[in-house]
Amino acid sequence: MSLLYQSGFGNHFATEALAGALPEGQNSPQRCAYGLYAEQFTGSAFTAPRHQNFRSWLYRIRPSVKQSAYRPLADMKVATAPLAQPAADPNQMRWDPVALPESSTDFIDGLLTIAVNGDAGTQAGCGVHVYAFNKDMTNRFFYNADGELLIVPQLGTLHLRTEMGELTVANGEIALIPRGIKFQVRLGSGDDAARGYICENYGSPFELPGLGPIGANGLANPRDFLSPVAAYEDLEGEFELVAKFSGRFWVSDLDHSPLDVVAWHGNVTPYKYNLVHFNTINTVSFDHPDPSIFTVLTSASDTPGTANIDFVIFPPRWMVADNTFRPPYFHRNLMSEFMGLIHGEYDAKAEGFLPGGASLHNSMSPHGPDADTFEKASAAELKPQHQKDTLAFMFESRFIYHPTKTALEADFRQKNYVDVWSTMRSHFDPTQP
Repeated sequence: MSLLYQSGFGNHFATEALAGALPEGQNSPQRCAYGLYAEQFTGSAFTAPRHQNFRSWLYRIRPSVKQSAYRPLADMKVATAPLAQPAADPNQMRWDPVALPESSTDFIDGLLTIAVNGDAGTQAGCGVHVYAFNKDMTNRFFYNADGELLIVPQLGTLHLRTEMGELTVANGEIALIPRGIKFQVRLGSGDDAARGYICENYGSPFELPGLGPIGANGLANPRDFLSPVAAYEDLEGEFELVAKFSGRFWVSDLDHSPLDVVAWHGNVTPYKYNLVHFNTINTVSFDHPDPSIFTVLTSASDTPGTANIDFVIFPPRWMVADNTFRPPYFHRNLMSEFMGLIHGEYDAKAEGFLPGGASLHNSMSPHGPDADTFEKASAAELKPQHQKDTLAFMFESRFIYHPTKTALEADFRQKNYVDVWSTMRSHFDPTQP
């Protein structure tokens, strides 16, 4: 196939790098074409309902079982829920961007956990990580058995080489690697370093949210999600496969590259999405809508309407509401919010919230615009305003986030963040209704 990507969210794809590599009529013939091995990859229980049943058949040069025994890999800066210590904290928190590494660091070694919630063992909740690296993975590969990885680049372009093909993901795009899929991360052409965010989803796979009264075409549309076509390499040598399994990192030796899938078909696949295609819904009358209208992807929980995780963005948009305080209102809510800034400025913060930085507002902890933003927005002329240079996002979860000890003690944590509200004064005057 000559295409770079296949379009569509949740569809059944079929792709081959060599004509005739995909069998016809059955998935596991006695002898596969080209001497390939048939291997099924399942992303759900075998007996899950048809619309929730996820599996792909891979036709590869060598089966995945051809590897050495796993051995522990120590000294990682990645944590997995639940955490025994430290305890969850109701304080509002904010971090500057993590520094780019000075020494040679690849994607795996450049991972750092900010917070986790839920319990990976019971497949609920998520981990939130940042990455910063300056070195390609060449003889090293990775898969995560604890959850799927939603990757949000902030600086630099990522070249993701996966079992099922390749994805190039730039600032303003996102990528998802399903649980268990092997992949490798390299820098984009001309980039010296890369930085960004990752949501490690322990729970049900991300899916498009329901649209309800919005209708058929709002928010993210399925056709804009791109999956790779088959591509393979038949390389022998000394390779390393790193696995994240039950919160720990393990490593196995390989005598070949695991990116040797010649053809595949199914509905478990990596994908990418350009956030510029998001069809933003906003008010044209009054009031600031709830952030749920900005949901790109959602991971359902066992409580209908209450997400395990919502991936929400705040993209460029028109603000036209009349007689309304236009920035986000002050609020305390059930869901816990981890927020990051991809580029530009966020309209609820005057300063201190930087691209590559992050904030955490846990369940029922009050938050909202800082004092300077409140004063400015309260007196602003309410003419139509086009917010052009902005792209922020939120990993919103029903579970309370537990910051890691590393994140709490980091030199890039803003320990005086709560002071942004300290100068807020009373405007109350009982004589002026």
